[in-house]
Amino acid sequence: MTTALASIGPTTSPGREKSERLGAEISELCSYLYAAEHRLLTLIREFDAHKGWEWLGFHTCAHWLNFKCGIDMNTARERVRVAHALGKLAKMDARFASGALSYSKVRAMTRIADESNEDFLLMIARHGTAYHVEKLVSKFRRARRLQDTEVARENYDNRKLDYYYDYDGCLVIQGRFPAEQGALIIKALEMAMEQQFKTDVAAATSSKPAPIATRRADALAEVAETYMNSEPVANATADRYQVVVHVGGERNNGVLQSEDVDVSAETSRRIACDCSILGIKEAENGEPLSIGRKTRSIPPALHRALRFRDKGCRFPGCTNDRFVDGHHIQHWADGGATSLDNLVLLCRRHHHLVHEGGFACKKSKDGEIVFKDQRQAPLPTWSALPTIDDVDLKAWMDREFFEQNINSDTPAAQWYAGDRMDWDLAVASLFN
Repeated sequence: MTTALASIGPTTSPGREKSERLGAEISELCSYLYAAEHRLLTLIREFDAHKGWEWLGFHTCAHWLNFKCGIDMNTARERVRVAHALGKLAKMDARFASGALSYSKVRAMTRIADESNEDFLLMIARHGTAYHVEKLVSKFRRARRLQDTEVARENYDNRKLDYYYDYDGCLVIQGRFPAEQGALIIKALEMAMEQQFKTDVAAATSSKPAPIATRRADALAEVAETYMNSEPVANATADRYQVVVHVGGERNNGVLQSEDVDVSAETSRRIACDCSILGIKEAENGEPLSIGRKTRSIPPALHRALRFRDKGCRFPGCTNDRFVDGHHIQHWADGGATSLDNLVLLCRRHHHLVHEGGFACKKSKDGEIVFKDQRQAPLPTWSALPTIDDVDLKAWMDREFFEQNINSDTPAAQWYAGDRMDWDLAVASLFN
């Protein structure tokens, strides 16, 4: 034992002292960052409450954070959620403001915290690490869901299917289904897999069977192909899904044919930006005299070129690349051409804002597309965060958090390394 200790070296050395100074500086800086994070979330909560993002045409506060502050969408949504949760948890909010709680702990606790368990969670956070807090919250959420009598209904309400294309072009599908839907899907896949297996055996195409995961992928493609090749059900025609707007008169006001409800001229113009148009010549009493051919406002080939060029909604700060419409910068009713130079892709929300929400989309003299807000002020097409050096950062922290008495011990957990938490007791305490 003596030899082993001697090999470590002296208890004090320049290298060790420097490491201790670095460790203290890191801990102290982290505490300042936690206090600053609290300030950030407080401002986000107030900004969201006043809907400051709405005046700039953003979908949500998270979209504004993504564009203006460089925060990815998932993180931005979580910041907004935590910010609002802290507004209802005064004790946790105060501890976070002092720099004594990390954002990781706060983020986890706000998933389950309320007035009844706030003190207990703060005790766990003070004496435990972020790992302890995260695991306790996870165990409690699982235990609570198992006791909830409405889990089956929630499972049905939370059903979903997501998909995206990976970097190599492959389609990635992720889904969540209630048990009965899941059983139906699995049964369909098994039937398709069994049919594939019989076909492979009959044809003797391969001496080595494909992996089960590969067979499932082939089965899903076959299920989709079978459905698309099957006979359509009654009334499953394109016209069943059409919304018809009857437009007439000099003002281009419209009427929804199925509901007999008037719509404004701007709404008619928005709908006509990217839809099928059918010309009908009427007599003075409204009786149809002749019907022309149905034409597309934006031909499919031009629409493909538009999607290739714009990739998605062009409104500043919008990341939506699905469910987008082609918008005529100068509307065709005003003489605008249905050409690539006069078109821009907009998502449904921003298409509505440009037509009926007081926003504008114009082209500058040099051909650049310019969006304007309701005050007709140009919207920024890019954002940049201000820069700050170490001296300014230290001065700002000292000035803003001087009264917090922050030091390297402020964020430290009062946990004795090696001790084990009684998870069953901790979860049970949250139910009390």
